[in-house]
Amino acid sequence: MNNYRKTASLVGVLFIIGTVAGVLSVAASGPLREAAYLGSIAANPNQIVVAALFILLMGLALALVPIVIFPVLKRPSEVLALGYVVFRGALETALYIGLTISWLMLIVLSQEYVKAEAPAASYFQTLGTLLLAGHEALNTVLIIIFSLGALMLYTAFYRSQLIPRWLSVWGFIAILLHLSTAMLIVFRFATPTSEIIVAVNLPIFLQEMVMAVWLIAKGFNSTAIAAKVAMNSGDRK
Repeated sequence: MNNYRKTASLVGVLFIIGTVAGVLSVAASGPLREAAYLGSIAANPNQIVVAALFILLMGLALALVPIVIFPVLKRPSEVLALGYVVFRGALETALYIGLTISWLMLIVLSQEYVKAEAPAASYFQTLGTLLLAGHEALNTVLIIIFSLGALMLYTAFYRSQLIPRWLSVWGFIAILLHLSTAMLIVFRFATPTSEIIVAVNLPIFLQEMVMAVWLIAKGFNSTAIAAKVAMNSGDRK
């Protein structure tokens, strides 16, 4: 049982690191993202580098979660555990790397934009706009991939009762709200840093922080783990 306790604590810590890094990445890149001008980015390259590093940190921290928690999740459902590894451990990580590269490419492009003279400057500005659009497209796909992975996690948690069911239900509702932000962004009802997006994302931010603290403080439900272990032992006999 001590191993399960350590696993729960590590998962909680990784959730906190990933979520905090994500918030900081938005805070660092938000003003420049809204400006969408290469001149602003060229004047603040360190801000973009910091945002990119936070995105990478978030991706690495959250990619470790499905790997660490796999031995626990596979007991209630190996299919959901594998799905969580694929979506959050593989697909989501690839998207985070893509987002990081796109920000760093934007710095290079902005520097060339500053050096260029008309009409070449307008050409670089167009490329910058396309790169930002690609970045936002990756971010929208990331919302969908993250949401699908999270739904697998909360389904496994709800079935196994490894955490309180009210916390799993909160996760279901919050992640569906988060998923809706993809549609708001795609149909141009909001931007990634607009107030409505922040408000809709608040429930999943709070849920993940509460769940992380719960896992660190209380761990997984020992009764549910013991029952599953006993059931598996009986099946082997």
